[in-house]
Amino acid sequence: MKLLRTGAALLALAAASALDAQDTGRTDLPRLESRGGRHALVVDGAPYLMLAAQANNSSNYPAMLDRVWPTLDRINANTLEMPIAWQQVEPVEGRFDFSFLQALLDGARAHRKRVVLLWFGTLKNTGYSYTPDWVKLDPGRFPRMKTRAGEDHDVLSAHGDQTRAADTRAFVKVMEYLRDHDAQNTVILVQPENETGSYRNPRDYGATANRLFAQPIPPALARRTGKSGTWAQAFGAQADRVFNTWYVASYVNAVAAAGKKAKPLPMYVNASLAGPSNVPDPDGVASGGPQQDVLDIWKAAAPAIDFAAPDIYDRKSANVAQYLDKYARPDNALMVPEIGNAREFARFFYPTIGRGGIGFAPFGMDDTGYFNYPLGSDRLDAETLDAFALPYEAIGSIMRDWARIAATRPTWGAAKPDNGAAVSTTLGGWKISGSWGEWQFGRKEWAWLKSEPPPWATQPVGGFAVAHMSDTEFLLVGDHVRVRFEPQDPRDMVLRVEEGTFADARWVTRRVWNGDQTDYGINLVDRPQVLKITTGRAR
Repeated sequence: MKLLRTGAALLALAAASALDAQDTGRTDLPRLESRGGRHALVVDGAPYLMLAAQANNSSNYPAMLDRVWPTLDRINANTLEMPIAWQQVEPVEGRFDFSFLQALLDGARAHRKRVVLLWFGTLKNTGYSYTPDWVKLDPGRFPRMKTRAGEDHDVLSAHGDQTRAADTRAFVKVMEYLRDHDAQNTVILVQPENETGSYRNPRDYGATANRLFAQPIPPALARRTGKSGTWAQAFGAQADRVFNTWYVASYVNAVAAAGKKAKPLPMYVNASLAGPSNVPDPDGVASGGPQQDVLDIWKAAAPAIDFAAPDIYDRKSANVAQYLDKYARPDNALMVPEIGNAREFARFFYPTIGRGGIGFAPFGMDDTGYFNYPLGSDRLDAETLDAFALPYEAIGSIMRDWARIAATRPTWGAAKPDNGAAVSTTLGGWKISGSWGEWQFGRKEWAWLKSEPPPWATQPVGGFAVAHMSDTEFLLVGDHVRVRFEPQDPRDMVLRVEEGTFADARWVTRRVWNGDQTDYGINLVDRPQVLKITTGRAR
């Protein structure tokens, strides 16, 4: 894909404007705002859209950072998601090392990026591999979960009071360091723990857990779910999983709440998923994690957590759409903190922001030589990087404006489905549709216009997003798609299709599309273009 250098220049200007506050000292504390079922991450006093990328797990050392920043620049990302591990912060109990955190802050500021900090503490992909050695080597003090057979399971128990206290102490030290050394709020969001839960063992079957399991469910959970009685009476076959969800969420909430007392940054949790539509087998899912069917339990148990988010590695477009729908809730901001970094995943950026998403991040975006194939790509070649760079460049040039509009106005987006079927929605009295695999000129049904399909016709690429800016204006971005606006009222018409950008929240036109550029629909292919469609009604 050929990216317009003019677009890159606009993106650089937008990034510079968004990050100028980092050069001028103290800024407003980032916060999540929710109104009327829409959400905005407010950074430096204005809505912010995270065009993010997550580094590989073991890139969290100063020597690796030079292999991270170039990849973010290559895909036009404005935000880095980076882990910081309990084992590197507190290698010796009571002695704290923040050298990596400071290197991360310095590097992000130098490269004009914001940071989402991922705390790998008690739970990382359900395991405890990122805890310090002194935690790993003392199971008496830091107990593991027990299996049904009474054996140790390779997950730290959510009922370990000393574990929670030690994790909380270290996390608070991290947040205190940010309070004291990040007045400009380079770090805008924090994830306490990572993909919580337990595989193959739906809850702790130790003595403490068994005693709690036999008791009535907590009042807050009863109010949220309308259920009562013991865990088994209230939740039946899912009782073990719901029990673990409540106590894992309560554990994470305690860590997050203590951290927020030091510096109240927004905090979220991420979910290892288990299918978009089914109620999962408690033994086959990361039991305790914030999957879509237990979000209400997390909301009740963890009020310090601002939202829950799906980690998406499912390649089926219909499944991705279901995940996005189930996490985009009036009481839950949508963010995709991890998605596969293969080329076909890039198209899902559009339905994410079309559902009002506040951020999107392909995983494993660095040049350290590790690839999590088959979850993601087996390489980061130009074709793969371009797939993410194109939508990021387009939206990046208007990032603040899109976020501002999406916080108050309707938005919609779609990715090319796996079957290549056309997609559509209705906004403001207009049917807006997208079709795929067409050249920019002509119509496929013209028998006299014979040609081979374009090379992208059979490829899993393409998507678009639209914002209803006002009663007569729409904002459109996309790639490898033909978009049509069809009025429901025959008096309505499209008056202008303008390519441009925003300056100081005001639209600036670069050119008007007409003739071939609009006679066959609005065709967006491989350029980072932003369009404003103006409509009108005949008298």
